[in-house]
Amino acid sequence: MKPIQANSDIAIHFDIRLKDGSIADSTRSIGKPFRFQLGTGVFAEKLEEKLLGLTVGAKPKIMLLPEEAFGEPHPAQIYQVPKAKFNQTEGADPLEVGSIFLFTQANGREIPGIIQAIDEHEVTVDFNHPLAGQVVLFDIEVMEVFT
Repeated sequence: MKPIQANSDIAIHFDIRLKDGSIADSTRSIGKPFRFQLGTGVFAEKLEEKLLGLTVGAKPKIMLLPEEAFGEPHPAQIYQVPKAKFNQTEGADPLEVGSIFLFTQANGREIPGIIQAIDEHEVTVDFNHPLAGQVVLFDIEVMEVFT
């Protein structure tokens, strides 16, 4: 069996668990492993380092601290957005604390923002990664090593 090496093209199943045991994301829920190439920035460098040398069938559990995974939340990523900017037409998602909205940047790229607070004129939106500040545990199963 080929071991995973730098720049390997691999397929893995993973669950991302939080400290309380809840699953934040999972490839198993869609029944299809995730295929990617190491070294392209898809996953955190620390996680990719832990995959090196593994072979098909390996099932490591890899814990990452916030600074090794999704980073710490940064106050500069929290914005006050005029409430009028939210299209509240019939059928639109309602404005609720905890809701995630996609915002289009000037370059056309969409980024998610989590609604933190709503008042009469403004909406507080957090653009930090939803898992920023979290210790995460990756439950991984190596499915294939292509190269």
